[in-house]
Amino acid sequence: MNKYLVTGGAGYVGGVVALRLLAAGHRVTVLDNLSTGFREGVPEGAEFIEGDIRDAAKWLDPSYDAVLHFAAFSQVGESVAHPEKYWENNVGGTMALLSAMRSARVRTLVFSSTAATYGEPVRTPIAESDPTAPTNPYGASKLAVDHMIGGEAAAHGLAAVSLRYFNVAGAHRGQGERHDPETHLIPLLLDVALGRRESIAVYGDDYPTPDGTCVRDYIHVADLADAHLLALGAARPGEHLICNLGNGNGFSVREVVDTVRRVTGHPVPETAAPRRAGDPAVLVASSETAGERLGWSPARPGLTGIVADAWEFARARHA
Repeated sequence: MNKYLVTGGAGYVGGVVALRLLAAGHRVTVLDNLSTGFREGVPEGAEFIEGDIRDAAKWLDPSYDAVLHFAAFSQVGESVAHPEKYWENNVGGTMALLSAMRSARVRTLVFSSTAATYGEPVRTPIAESDPTAPTNPYGASKLAVDHMIGGEAAAHGLAAVSLRYFNVAGAHRGQGERHDPETHLIPLLLDVALGRRESIAVYGDDYPTPDGTCVRDYIHVADLADAHLLALGAARPGEHLICNLGNGNGFSVREVVDTVRRVTGHPVPETAAPRRAGDPAVLVASSETAGERLGWSPARPGLTGIVADAWEFARARHA
């Protein structure tokens, strides 16, 4: 049994990872300031500290075996309007966390990174060796942290793994998406099915894809959580390993809309909208490195299952 600190563990992905760690028999402490997380998102059995990662030195001590770091702001639009918020929290907060880990001699880190570090892809599927050119402060802040972690590993022997996600969806044992405001396609579609929204906007139908709508790589949140547990075992002192996580097969906006209609049994009205600036036609990950280094592959790759789990959570939440 190991002891782990999960920063941002009251949020969507962090909460599911904390749940999986507990199920594996580990001790878990969740550190979250609840600025975007929810107290009820902290799994039963986890110790909870309401606090900020910039104050991690108050609680981190040598009894912890590793840190899993999810505490970050993640709204692209907000990052464009308020970039200082993202630099201060995502970068400054992680810098303080790394300092606290160094002082406490906690030398293993799994970091929640993002595909936004790549920006406009030069090819698909995207590999870890492809250029990183983020197009917004959110992606830039995450890339800055990846560079920071790489330096920490080289200079101080940190064992670190950065996991770059694409589109996370689905739900697991009562843990699902509940962002405020919500910007992700599947929960927005489910809000339409629940009568909480009138319609869904489809941004662009003339992309060079089979049905004209954007193609994105969706991954089940439980598969994502499994990768974090595997990353703990794959981390090596002095190495910063970066792995993309995705299905390897993209789904178009049209496929997602049609799947939500089929799963929920609701019509889900839609409206046509112009393309959004900066939206690539296709974003799909190559997860070969994760397969080779972590022994990971998605166990729940089907879009129907992802939507069905998210639908069950949404109905229970709004019952």
